[in-house]
Amino acid sequence: MESLALPSLNALTVPTSSFHKEQSKKLLGKARHFNSLKPSSLKLTPSISTHPFNSGGIRMQAGEEDYDLRQMRDMAAAKKRWDALLREGKVKVLAPREAGYAIQLSNKTLLDVRPSSEHVKAWVKGSTWIPIFDVDNGFDAGTLSRKITTFAMGGWWSGAPTLSYNKQFLSKVEEKLPKDTDVIVACQKGLRSLAACELLYNAGYRNLFWVQGGLETAEEEDLTREGSQPLKFAGIGGVSEFLGWTDQQRVQAAREGWGYRLLFSARLVGVFIVADALFIGAQQVGRYIQDIRSH
Repeated sequence: MESLALPSLNALTVPTSSFHKEQSKKLLGKARHFNSLKPSSLKLTPSISTHPFNSGGIRMQAGEEDYDLRQMRDMAAAKKRWDALLREGKVKVLAPREAGYAIQLSNKTLLDVRPSSEHVKAWVKGSTWIPIFDVDNGFDAGTLSRKITTFAMGGWWSGAPTLSYNKQFLSKVEEKLPKDTDVIVACQKGLRSLAACELLYNAGYRNLFWVQGGLETAEEEDLTREGSQPLKFAGIGGVSEFLGWTDQQRVQAAREGWGYRLLFSARLVGVFIVADALFIGAQQVGRYIQDIRSH
């Protein structure tokens, strides 16, 4: 890519035929990671589950299907816009390793748009962090309802927090980065960074680069990292992380061998022991209460 002035980055443009097939699967699969997108141009409706045993179950199920259909339509429309940005070269494509070269050799700026829950675990040295969505710490009725929904729909397993759109995203970017800056935009999986690229392009930024696949696909040698964990582990959490049942941890276990696996096997055994202890304790308390009542 001429604008990067790096010979090793000349072949950054992915062929549209293979690229679109691959990205169609990836982007549609990642749509549920969005929560409460505010800008109308990025609107992706989060799915809501309804209880199947309610008296109006059929009507609610139909409503849920309509919700899912709207989500699919919104995602398809967003994907079409993002594909156009990439196909027309308005946003250039970089692999994580190529992004590392660009940062080190050409002093390009990496804009990290991940939420604080991911950024606090690991970040690229020297990067600029401005989340496009961040953890919603509100306690109003609407936020609490969304938190409960997020938790019930898998947040307890994945550790995914409830996020809300950062209304100051564009203004903060404009404060720190002039519009003629070469900006490499990255998130954890590659979806939110595409949304950020669209907002930035519409705001007048013309030298935009997107990290394909996100920081989750980066190897340790690709980017200079700071923080307590590898970049690819920054997006995992919840029970799945504790038990070592994420894809990232499985790959790590295959590399490091039995020592790594034994750690998580011990945790799983510990969970069963604690569960049994709680069950036995509850039974004893129940019997104690019955004895008190009988006397």
